[in-house]
Amino acid sequence: MMEQVLQPKKARILIVDDDPNVLSVLDETMNQYGCDAVKAFTGGEALALAEIAPPDLILLDIGMPEMDGYQVCKRLKINSRLKDIPVIFMSGLDSTEVKVRAFQAGGVDYVTKPFQFSELQARVGTHLNLCSLRYKLEFHKMVEEKVKEVSEAQQATIFALAKLAEHRDGDTGAHLERVREYCRLLAEQLLQDSSYSSHISQEFVQCIQYASPLHDIGKVAIPDSILLKPGKLTVEEFEVMKTHTVVGAENLQVVYNKYAENIFIGMGIEIALYHHERWDGNGYPDGLIGKNIPLSARITALADFYDALRSDRCYRTGFSHDHVKTMVVDGDGTHFDPEIVKAFLVLEDEFRLIMDRQ
Repeated sequence: MMEQVLQPKKARILIVDDDPNVLSVLDETMNQYGCDAVKAFTGGEALALAEIAPPDLILLDIGMPEMDGYQVCKRLKINSRLKDIPVIFMSGLDSTEVKVRAFQAGGVDYVTKPFQFSELQARVGTHLNLCSLRYKLEFHKMVEEKVKEVSEAQQATIFALAKLAEHRDGDTGAHLERVREYCRLLAEQLLQDSSYSSHISQEFVQCIQYASPLHDIGKVAIPDSILLKPGKLTVEEFEVMKTHTVVGAENLQVVYNKYAENIFIGMGIEIALYHHERWDGNGYPDGLIGKNIPLSARITALADFYDALRSDRCYRTGFSHDHVKTMVVDGDGTHFDPEIVKAFLVLEDEFRLIMDRQ
């Protein structure tokens, strides 16, 4: 029934018929059920009215002079603004051939004169509801596309900020690109086969891929004399270096306080603050033990360790894959989460390939 049609506004119906009596009856019927009716006596008038203010639905007679209903519908369907308006054909003809021509012209339905008004009301109501659902789907699709655009822009901005910190460290390679690939691989492997499977989602996998590059963003606050020192740091210098974890997390927290819905920044805070913690509690800044360290930070810790040791530095040449693999295995249960070491060993050939192709 027409009363059940849920519209955000009154539906606008264009009624096209060269019979004044039919127009009058349909006008009264549509208004009675809460629709705004607009009347047209000819096809040309109907097209002009539709162009000025596109209706939600068109009731279109077939047998009209100058331009019949088939021609009117075809003209509507080649107009980008009007092509999606549902057209219900009306006619005193009831042959299969006439109905087929109506659908071929672009109609969505067909009613035969003289009208059964309860049938007409039901059909109009059905197509208005379908039209409303289509608009809602298109709106949701548009919103999803905009959210995706904003998310991609945020991710690009986050990565650009992280790259600034990386360049200050004197690394002109692709450390951040590799680390996020390692993190993605480890998270996917843990999702597929580990005791953490129930705690990891595809959203987590995507999030760590984009948040992990923030791990060393706090290094922008470390003096060049320490950050770029070619030799071993003194105890005092190392204490200053360790502050990059807190500085990075604190600055990300300022952003997160304004945009608490941004999950990438939320995870970035965890990673920046805790990626130098150790499984045995001998890391920094807080000396967290085991699973008290966020999983995202535990994953990034191994990824960053592997890439840092394999990369050339001003004070040393990068180690081989096998050498770093041995160091990772030696850190199983002390430096690193055993589950993450296990995942690394499954993925070691992919780690090697990622490093070798950069």
